[in-house]
Amino acid sequence: MDNNALYGEILDLLENDARMSVEDIALMIGVSADRVREAIAHMEQEKIIVKYAAITNREKVASEEAEALIEVKVIPKRGQGYDDLAERIYGFDEVKAVYLMSGTYDLSVIVHAKSMKQISKFVFEKLAVLEGVASTVTHFIMRKYKEQGVILSAKEPEERLVISP
Repeated sequence: MDNNALYGEILDLLENDARMSVEDIALMIGVSADRVREAIAHMEQEKIIVKYAAITNREKVASEEAEALIEVKVIPKRGQGYDDLAERIYGFDEVKAVYLMSGTYDLSVIVHAKSMKQISKFVFEKLAVLEGVASTVTHFIMRKYKEQGVILSAKEPEERLVISP
């Protein structure tokens, strides 16, 4: 198995379960644990694997924290494009993700704060006033149903009585 195929298989498994052991990965893809260990070390060094993270459901702990998706329209500067502004935006602590988009807006910004009011304050004090930002539209995330392939708010199965004639 060449390295690209090996890396792809390891990444698929780790993206599904970042706590999977090297030994389990090796068994599943049919290579030695040492080869998996070396591949993971290489991918970490090359920043192919950037971080291991947990998917959480904050609603279960009655968290009042807020999250929003903010659409940002940009007026790019000559010679800088979108990268310079994206870099300034992702430098803020509140910002969890920034994506360059196609369509009606240019950047999608995911923001996390202790409250909706703090997100609003971030938008009008920090984001909207940046040079190059033409406009913003804020969408507060009210409930997460599924994140990164994981269903967060599955309904409990109804217990029905069996009725027989």
